[in-house]
Amino acid sequence: MTLVTRMSRLLRADVNAVLDRIEEPAALLRQAVRDMEGTLARDEQRARRLESEQQERACRLTEIDRTLREIDEQLDLCFRSDREDLARTLIRRRLETEQFQRLATDRQEGLSRTLTELRNRIVENRQRLAEVRRRAELITDESREDADDGWTATSVAVRDADVEVAFLREKSRRTGS
Repeated sequence: MTLVTRMSRLLRADVNAVLDRIEEPAALLRQAVRDMEGTLARDEQRARRLESEQQERACRLTEIDRTLREIDEQLDLCFRSDREDLARTLIRRRLETEQFQRLATDRQEGLSRTLTELRNRIVENRQRLAEVRRRAELITDESREDADDGWTATSVAVRDADVEVAFLREKSRRTGS
């Protein structure tokens, strides 16, 4: 049974290889170009989303800085007024805000790294896409040249009247000799 299975797999692999060779290279390149364009579009869309998120985070970090300055002003007022109970509450709030600021800063830095990597990948993919387009154009041009040089159905079409005239000439030449 294993021999039959192996033979079946080999036969299928050979059939697939033959089918791959039969397929038109230009069509495969066009499909590759479409796939690459789709990937590039998705990456560009993701980059725009990350840029938007990065801007929102930058605004949020600015708000956090403003909040920390306000808390410091309130702490100064509390200590001048000898209100240590309020100062403790404000210190707790400041510590929480500073923790949140560290988390937001870490996330912002992560976004920046991801965005930089994504932009680099977009540049590389654009270059690859341009190269594949160039190759596809070359193959398409070569296949057009081959089609122009070869016989086509329209260039070898023979009318019935031409056949009759040629037949009569051949007949008269052979009977006359």
